[in-house]
Amino acid sequence: MVNDAAGGRGLRTLVLGGARSGKSAYAEEVAGRSGPVRYVATAVPDPADADFAERIAAHRVRRPGTWHVVEGDPITVLGDAAPVTLIDDLGTWLTARIDARAAWESPRGTVGPDIDALVAAVTGYADRLLIVSPEVGLGVVPATASGRLFQDEIGTLNQRLAAVCDEVVLVVAGVPVVLKGAEAAGASTGRGIGTASAAAAAAGLAGGAAERVSPSASADAVGREHPFHGSGFADSAAAERALASGHDAGDAAASTGTSDVTDVGAGARPGSGAADEGSGREFAGAAAAAAGSTAVSTPRGLAEFDGTTPAFGPVAAPDARVRAEAEQRQLQLTKPAGALGRLETLGNWVAACQGECPPHQFRRARVVVFAGDHGVARHGVSAYPSEVTAQMVANFLAGGAAVNALARLADATVRVVDIAVDADTDPSVSTHKIRRSSGAIDREDALTEAELYAALAAGRAIADEEIDSGADLLIAGDMGIGNTTPATVLIATLTDTEPVVAIGRGTGVDDAGWMRKASAIRDAMWRARPHRQDPFALLRIAGGADFAATAGYLAQAAARRTPVILDGVVVTAAALIAEMLAPGAKRWWVAGHRSTEPAHPLALAKLDLEPLVELNMRLGEGSGAVSALPLLRAAIAALSEMSTFGEAGVSTAESDSAAPEVVS
Repeated sequence: MVNDAAGGRGLRTLVLGGARSGKSAYAEEVAGRSGPVRYVATAVPDPADADFAERIAAHRVRRPGTWHVVEGDPITVLGDAAPVTLIDDLGTWLTARIDARAAWESPRGTVGPDIDALVAAVTGYADRLLIVSPEVGLGVVPATASGRLFQDEIGTLNQRLAAVCDEVVLVVAGVPVVLKGAEAAGASTGRGIGTASAAAAAAGLAGGAAERVSPSASADAVGREHPFHGSGFADSAAAERALASGHDAGDAAASTGTSDVTDVGAGARPGSGAADEGSGREFAGAAAAAAGSTAVSTPRGLAEFDGTTPAFGPVAAPDARVRAEAEQRQLQLTKPAGALGRLETLGNWVAACQGECPPHQFRRARVVVFAGDHGVARHGVSAYPSEVTAQMVANFLAGGAAVNALARLADATVRVVDIAVDADTDPSVSTHKIRRSSGAIDREDALTEAELYAALAAGRAIADEEIDSGADLLIAGDMGIGNTTPATVLIATLTDTEPVVAIGRGTGVDDAGWMRKASAIRDAMWRARPHRQDPFALLRIAGGADFAATAGYLAQAAARRTPVILDGVVVTAAALIAEMLAPGAKRWWVAGHRSTEPAHPLALAKLDLEPLVELNMRLGEGSGAVSALPLLRAAIAALSEMSTFGEAGVSTAESDSAAPEVVS
C-alpha cells in the first residue's frame, strides 16, 4: 500500500491510545492485511514483573507465526527495508531510553537526541510503517517528577511523529477514529478528517444509529471517504482500504476537480465496502472502481440485492402447551412410560413445532445444499481441487450424489443453490449467486459488507421460497472444497478452542496438508478473534458467502416456525452464527449426526444439541441429516399412530384389576 502523493513512499501510520484501549490489536490487524510483517517489540521482559510478562505473552499469542519478530531499538531496525514494519510501542521504548540515560531526575529534553534520531528514522523510512504509541492524556500518570517527565516527553514525541506520519488513528475503548489522513489536498485546503461524530453526522447517522452500517463515511472537499468505525475492530480492514483509496482515487478526484466519490457499481452502497479499494485483490461481484473502466459481470444474487440489512430478531419457542399435551399422550400409549427413549422426546418436539398433537407426518421434507468455493482452498488445505465443487453441483442436479440417494430413501427432495461457486453453473441454481469464490480467510476478508448482507438475504429468501412452497421440514447441506477450514475457524473462535484441537482431516488431507490447514486456520483465527461477539463481522472476515446464506436460511426457518435437521461441521458452524443473529433459533433445530471432524462436537455442545446418530460420517451435503430423518418420521409415527391403552383395551400399570394370587 503506497502513498502516491509521497512519490511512492510507503504509508506511515501512527496509532495512539490509552492503556488497554485496543491500540495494539488494531495496528496488528491493519498490518497483517498486507502480508508478512516485521514486528518490532520494544518491551524488555522483567522476570520480576509477572503482570508485565503476562501482557507481553498475550501480545505474542495474537501474532501469526509468519511474522518476523525483532526485539531491539526501532531506530536501528528501520535502517533495513521490509514490506511492512510494525513498532509496538513507543512508551516502552521511551522508558528504556530514559533508563539508559539515567534521566528520570534530569531536566526535560535530556532524551531529545533519541527522539530526534527516531523521528529522522521514521521520516527517511521508505516502506509501509505502523507505529503504536500511548496517548498518556487518556490515562492516569503518577503525579511525580518522573511521571510528569514521561508525560511531557511522550507527548512531544507523539506530536513530532504525527507531523511526519501520513495517518494518525486514535483508538478509544476498541473503537478506532481517524484523526489525520494522508491527503495533500486536505492539508492544502485546511480540511482534515473530521471527528467521529462529524463523520457519523455526514453519513446521516444519529447517536447509536450507526449499528451495522460500517464503515460509515464522511467526504471531504475532494470527495474522499473517511471511515467512522462504530463497531470496534470489525471495521479496521475497511478503514485501511478506505484510507488507501484516499491516496489513489482521492488524488485523482482532486486533479479533476470532482466532488463526488466514484461510483463502485451495481450492488454497492455508500460505506458498504463493496469495492475493495487499494487492496490489489479482485472481488467478483463489485463493478468497476473507477470511471471509464469496464464493469465486470455482477452475479445475480448481488445485483438484485436491495441494499437492506437483513434483520433477524429473537425467535419464539415451539408451542409449550402442545408439547405438554404430547407428553401426556406418551403416557397413554401402549408402552411403558419412556420405553421409546428419545423417540418420545423427538415426537414431543415435532408436535410443539407443528402446534398440534398428535403431529402429522412430514409431507414435504426439503434438503437445500449451499454450494460455494473458498480462496483458502488454493493454498493446499484440501485433498481435492476447487473444480470439484462445480462438478458436484452438476452431480446434485443429475441426482447422482450421496444426498440424492439418501433423500430418495427418506422421502425428501433435494435442491442445490450456487452461492459462491468459482465457475459458471446452470442458471437454474445460480439465481442467488453472490460471487465467485469467497476470499482466502487466512490473509483477506471472505466477503465485502455488501456481499455479506446480500448472502444473508439470499439465505432468508431461500427459506421463504421453500416454506411458501409447502416445506414443513428443512435440512441444510453444504458443498465446497475447503469449507471445513472456515467452519473450523468459526467454531474454534466462538468456543475459545486452540486451533490444533479443532482441526480435522476434511476431505482426507495427509500430514503435510493438515499442517498447511493448521497454519491457515491459526492465521484466520488471529484475524477473527477480535470480532467473536459480532456475527456479521465473523461471517465477513472468516466465513464466506455460503456460510452467510446458510445462517440466513437457518435463522429464517426458525423465525417461520419450521423445524430443521442440522448436518455436519459446516452447517453447524453456520448454525452458531444463526443463533447469534436470531437468539432462540436453536430451539427449532435438531442435530442429525455427529461428524468425525473434531470441531463438530464443540459446536454441538455450544448449541446444547445431542445428535441423533453417530455413524462416523464426514461427507457433508446434508447426508448425515438425511440419514437421521427416518428417526424423526419414526418418532412422529409412534406418537400419532400408536393406540392408547383405552383404545386398545390394554390394562395400565395403575389398573384396578388385581393380578391373580399364585399359590404354591
